[in-house]
Amino acid sequence: METKGLKILIHASAFFAPFLVPVVIFILTLFVELDDQIKRLSIQALLFQITMLILITISVILSFIIVGIPFLLAFIIMTLIIPIIAIIKTINDESYNYPIVGRWF
Repeated sequence: METKGLKILIHASAFFAPFLVPVVIFILTLFVELDDQIKRLSIQALLFQITMLILITISVILSFIIVGIPFLLAFIIMTLIIPIIAIIKTINDESYNYPIVGRWF
């Protein structure tokens, strides 16, 4: 089974359903014989989005004392750029691990 499309879908889901798509694909891998890399990638994508949500929330809270504004901008940029890099690497058939959570799984 061609998994390149699923990998691209997992990465691109950050722009339209950052939590739903990785969970659905992870559950799908439990019932359908898919590559272990798909399961690992869906977990990484979900953990990355959860981590970025937590970091952005903390930055918003810290923005009230001005310290969080640079962190908020950096984390928002990371949330947008990292999935694009992952999509490009997947299209070029290169392996990709998400930063921050890439080595957890």
